[in-house]
Amino acid sequence: TDLAAALRELRAQYEALAARNLQAAEDWYRARCARLHERATRSQEAVRASRREAGECRRQLQARLAEMESLRGAQQSLERQLQELEERHSAEAAGLQDTIGQLEDDLRNTKNEMARHLREYQDLLNVKMALDIEIAAYRKLLEGEETLFSMGSSSLSTLNPLPNPTYSFQPRGFSSSA
Repeated sequence: TDLAAALRELRAQYEALAARNLQAAEDWYRARCARLHERATRSQEAVRASRREAGECRRQLQARLAEMESLRGAQQSLERQLQELEERHSAEAAGLQDTIGQLEDDLRNTKNEMARHLREYQDLLNVKMALDIEIAAYRKLLEGEETLFSMGSSSLSTLNPLPNPTYSFQPRGFSSSA
């Protein structure tokens, strides 16, 4: 009986020890599960935050890509406008160069025409001066003849059958060098 009682006692001790070990194991398991659950919750929050951040980055990337495409379109449009402006400017410059050439030709022609007119004017002035000199010479001759007539009018009236003498002027022909 002692042995059975000792075995019961030993068994009770082992069962108490097993119960304590089982309780300790359950406590350790619960604590470990709680820590793992807490770590899983934190990890899930971190994953959610990472997903939110990745989504925000994706949206920003899409916005930047759309902005970049918009800027590329604007750049291409501006380059086309610049090319059109350069072509228009080149055409206007060519037109202005043509106009300048025409105006220079007109100016050259006008200068040549003015030089020709100046030569003609100079020739006419020379002819006028020669005529003035000739008229002055004829006046002197006429004044000299009038004094002769007044002095010897009685002797000349017998020689000249006309009552009033008339003088006819025959101009010499001048040629212009134009």
